[in-house]
Formats: sequence, C-alpha cells, structure tokens
Amino acid sequence: MLKRKTGILLLTLLFVTGLAGTTSDNTITKSERKKAVKLMKDTYKDALHSLKGLSEQQLNYRTDPNRWSVKECFFHISKTENTLWSNFEKAMKEPANPEKRKEIKFTDDQIIKMVEDRSHKAKAPTSLQPENTGYTSLAEAIEDFKLNRTNHIKYMKHTTEDLRNHVIQLPFGSVDCYQFYLFMAGHSNRHTQQMNEVKADSGFPEE
Repeated sequence: MLKRKTGILLLTLLFVTGLAGTTSDNTITKSERKKAVKLMKDTYKDALHSLKGLSEQQLNYRTDPNRWSVKECFFHISKTENTLWSNFEKAMKEPANPEKRKEIKFTDDQIIKMVEDRSHKAKAPTSLQPENTGYTSLAEAIEDFKLNRTNHIKYMKHTTEDLRNHVIQLPFGSVDCYQFYLFMAGHSNRHTQQMNEVKADSGFPEE
C-alpha cells in the first residue's frame, strides 16, 4: 500500500512540475532535436549580425529600385517568422496524419538546401512584402524577431509533440512539421544571404 501511494505521489509531482512526458516520448531523435536547435540559433545569430553597425543610409540602400534594402529584407524575415509559426501551430493542432507521410519526397537536408538556395528566386506573398509587414522601425522588427525566435528555440528544446506525424502540404510538396521547422530556420538564412548581397554591391554606401 505504501509503495502504491508513493508511486501515485511521484506521478502527481511529475505532472505538477511539468516533467511528465520526457523528450524520449517524441518521434524525433536527440540528434534531430540538436540539429534543429543549432540551425535556429545559427540563423538567428547570422541575421542579427548582418545588421550590426549599419547606418540608416546603408540600411535603406537598394541595388535596384525594384529590389529590397537590408532593412526591408529584415522586415520580411521577421514577419515571415510570425506567419510560418502560425501555420506550424495550426498544423500541430490538427489530428496527426501519418498516412500522408508517403507523400513526403524530400529529406531534412534537402528541405534546408532548397529554402536556402538563392539561385532559385520566388516572389513573396503580398502580406509578407516589407511595406505590408506593419513594422514602423527596424528596432520594432528586431524586437519581434528576437522574442519569437527565442520562443521557437525553447519550443524545440523541450517539445514532446509528435512532429513527424503531422504532415503539411506546401506549394512545392508535403513536409512533416519537423521539416517545416527546419524550413522556417532556413528561410531567415535565405534572406540573410540577400542582405549580404546588398552589402557586397559596389554601390553600397561606405557609411
């Protein structure tokens, strides 16, 4: 009887402290979790680093009237992070659909490579164009990005949700939610590259 009571007490304590359900319950491995967190951290650091020390003139410089400036690229990065995460949460709230896994044609690494590949251009949806993001300053976009990315990293560190058996249909094909998370991290890298391309332009202001 004492042993049974002790077991019930321990289980109750685990639920109260949030420890019930460990990371081993998840369908992703430790190495997959580590890989996703590292990608999120690295692309976060690189995006912010690309803004460091730039003057207002440099932030607003365009290589062409129809191309984005560094500031506009970052507005897009931050707003898209919000939008993609909303889509991620929506997919995770739906019932798991493992039967759709057969529709997935890409590996994790292929997803990352695809989104980061700047040789293939794509026009952003109207709602994600820099002028439609709702940001009134770079500082506002940075603050939003920092808050969201910190939360997204924390999520991957601790989630026990079934990421592999929730499948999303994207324009280029089906991906599971773990891959969609990698896609989101890779997206910021794609446009960090774009910011660096602007900075490397021969007409980029010296200060």
